[in-house]
Amino acid sequence: MSKGERRKIGKRGQVTIPKDLRERFGIKGGDDVVIREEGGKIVIDQSATREELAEGYRQRAQRTRDLAEELAGVSTEADDHLGDAPEW
Repeated sequence: MSKGERRKIGKRGQVTIPKDLRERFGIKGGDDVVIREEGGKIVIDQSATREELAEGYRQRAQRTRDLAEELAGVSTEADDHLGDAPEW
């Protein structure tokens, strides 16, 4: 892990990410980043792209469908084994 480059914080709290890091991580002017605290340090992460978010939602929806199908079979099996729920 390198020591990094020293930068001054501007009056409005702005800091410039060094050019070599922007190029290495594909960060361009106007891109969104996520700034958070982790273990007493400030961390800057790249924000997920719209495509990455959409893919995540597609995968989650598929897992939900798969689980619903699996549970439907389990519910039918339980009904067959236990019978109808008693009237309280």
